[in-house]
Amino acid sequence: MSDDRLMRIHSPEFQAMADRVLQVTALTSRLNVLPFDDEEGRAALLEQILGRPVPARTTIYPPFYTDHGLHLELGERVFVNQGCTFLDYAGIRLADRVMVGPQVTFITGGHPVDPADRKLYLTGEPIDVAENVWIGAGATILPGVSIGRDAVIAAGAVVADDVPASTLVAGPKASVRRQW
Repeated sequence: MSDDRLMRIHSPEFQAMADRVLQVTALTSRLNVLPFDDEEGRAALLEQILGRPVPARTTIYPPFYTDHGLHLELGERVFVNQGCTFLDYAGIRLADRVMVGPQVTFITGGHPVDPADRKLYLTGEPIDVAENVWIGAGATILPGVSIGRDAVIAAGAVVADDVPASTLVAGPKASVRRQW
């Protein structure tokens, strides 16, 4: 997958993605109502959602949400807590031993800022999370972000820029970037 994507809405590519979103929404709806101890049922549904089995010793606690699933790459010994959302249109990679707290959101898609283009295109940039990262509860990881090995993302942080290895980041981040 390319590093950044621009997809025209109402194109065949967009329609295929929209069809996949409906299919995955149905699958995650089923996943999220299974009894917690139905490990076989959970594994089977996650395999359909991801397009492959969940890696060894990787744990995903429902409820779990994704809009595509096929562009979500999970390493071994990844832990995903309850209520996480993975909008993986442009690709999300969680390397080995990543820990994700509850209610974390990963967003790879968006729209152009220009109002004339906003309803015509979908944009996307992948998210890459290196080994042994800990992402605290309620954090939001935005398109195009890379998080370095052993980094810690504090609870509630909004991550809009790359995070160097062995770094703690915290706090909301919103600042004027452009006006029109």
